[in-house]
Amino acid sequence: MERIRRQRVLLPDRGLVPATVTVDSGRIVAIDLDENTGSPEESGDEILAPAFVDLQVNGVDDVDVWATATAGDDAAWDRMNESLIARGVGTWCPTLVTSSTDDYRAAVEFISGRMLRDDAPRIAGTHLEGPFLGSATGAHRRDLVTVPDMALFDGLATLPSIVTLGAEHELAPSIIRELVTRGVTVSIGHTRPDRRGYEAAVESGARMVTHLHNAMSGMAHREPGLATWALNDDRIVAGLIADGVHVHPDIVRLSFRCKPDGIALVTDSVAWRRGAAGPVVMKVVDGAPRLPDGTLAGSITTMSESLRVCRSAGVPVETALRAATATPARVIGRSDVGAIRVGARADLVALDADLDVVGVWLAGTRLR
Repeated sequence: MERIRRQRVLLPDRGLVPATVTVDSGRIVAIDLDENTGSPEESGDEILAPAFVDLQVNGVDDVDVWATATAGDDAAWDRMNESLIARGVGTWCPTLVTSSTDDYRAAVEFISGRMLRDDAPRIAGTHLEGPFLGSATGAHRRDLVTVPDMALFDGLATLPSIVTLGAEHELAPSIIRELVTRGVTVSIGHTRPDRRGYEAAVESGARMVTHLHNAMSGMAHREPGLATWALNDDRIVAGLIADGVHVHPDIVRLSFRCKPDGIALVTDSVAWRRGAAGPVVMKVVDGAPRLPDGTLAGSITTMSESLRVCRSAGVPVETALRAATATPARVIGRSDVGAIRVGARADLVALDADLDVVGVWLAGTRLR
């Protein structure tokens, strides 16, 4: 049994308060509020929060999810896990961008095997960001985007946790309904639907949009699009890349003002040192990976950096922290992670005054 004390502990419905969190057998078994908690070295500006929940990770540093999963490279996957732990990630979704439909089976099978083996960090499930995208393909290879078809999912070892789907196609509502029935979170992304198409997708069960403001119709004052509708819709959680490049800080602040409890920070990180995310080749220019024509192709950011961007934009730290923890956990139906509550997994992160990771506990074991 371990007692973790901090002067600022992020608790649901309370914010940052002094508390002691008791951990036993990998779970949080007690939370005690205490105005005088902590020894001197445990007080001050340090924050204790849930470990981060990142729903969109294409790769980290030089390790690409697609290439590693396809090759069955356990050693490279282990290195990626270590990098994620160092960044404070407790739960994540390996993300597979658009590729040939024949490529997904082997990659998902490998990821499914790692789901059974990896306890730190935990894989929530695969995020299939493609190949069933709409007209806003962004950095995805347009020639590999195809018509939605349940046959792809029927052939996988396990169903994805998240599927990003374009909403323009007439088959989208029926595919969304079937995926939701099977427990998949459907996210509308890489798409420019009309209002009717958007409503049909949401009424069919879509509950998320992928990287708000990027690769979608936007917020033009006479021609509102997907970004506008999502910000006005309490049914929707919006993924957001807050790396200081993908979304201007003013729009980051505006997005949180519209949806303080409906933004899920995602890194959309890629293996930028490798220069590829699956079939997409890129290089870092002006702070972000890009295609040769300048199109953004993922990020090099971390959750800590995303929190700093949000804070600099005027978003309260508590609000930004929930966007990196509780909100992404909620949208994929996970009540055991993303919050410091009795019964939850003891996945915790300690952050210093600069919001850098200085401590990580996963399933109650301190790993950093």
